[in-house]
Amino acid sequence: MNPPLVGEGSFALVTGASSGIGEAFARELARRRVPLLLVARSREKLERLSAELARLQGVRAEAMPADLARPGAAAALFGETEEAGRPVDLLINAAGFGYNGPQADLEPERLLELLQVDVMATAEMTHRFLGAMRERRRGAILNVGSTSGFIPLPFFAAYGASKAFVLHFTHALHEEARRDGVTVTCLCPGYTKTNFYAVAGMRGAEGTPFPEMSPQAVAEIGLRAVGRKRAVVVTHPLDRLWIFSARFAPRSLPPRLAGAFFSRTRLSRPG
Repeated sequence: MNPPLVGEGSFALVTGASSGIGEAFARELARRRVPLLLVARSREKLERLSAELARLQGVRAEAMPADLARPGAAAALFGETEEAGRPVDLLINAAGFGYNGPQADLEPERLLELLQVDVMATAEMTHRFLGAMRERRRGAILNVGSTSGFIPLPFFAAYGASKAFVLHFTHALHEEARRDGVTVTCLCPGYTKTNFYAVAGMRGAEGTPFPEMSPQAVAEIGLRAVGRKRAVVVTHPLDRLWIFSARFAPRSLPPRLAGAFFSRTRLSRPG
């Protein structure tokens, strides 16, 4: 039998919990009766979800509205949890978004917001909570990366680079932290049935050769990977196949193929 995901009196904290993969993690953890701290920008969505999970699953679920695009948000969340005597034994950094299009056409404010959420907030949340977990010699952090982090992606350059950071940062910390009793895992989904495409201003999986998974399936794979103390997990076998195959291609070929594909995925300038 696998050990419980959190200790007695501790919580799982999920960012990006109001929709998509983050919401799927919240629902799956609630099904497992794990006490929850749910983080996202939308207070209304979070409070509705928290009330629903408490009613249906009989689990403690608390809404913690926060905008991780604002510097200082991660420090505030740490203060409201660990420093306030509410230990977090499982941190799931699922907040993030994409931005599709030629780099020179992208709005700089939106681009910097992407880097703040996808890179800076993920790194700071990981850093702060990892220290607290190390002191207790228990805990787990799951960072949601992407298959986009394995190769350079023209027309999706900043997002792909942000997920490359998450991938390498997380994999390195997995090796550092395991001697301290803490598991750090990078979950790398590909196309997933969420509103990610609409936010990024791009077409979804329809008409592409890429497989699409449900957020529920992605969340289940992620929690299984944490239980097995995995460093990195790619959710779909076909994605694992192309990632493995890309290692044997000339370095210039994968970005060229990705550029040909992503140059046709943009719908309009994201709002």
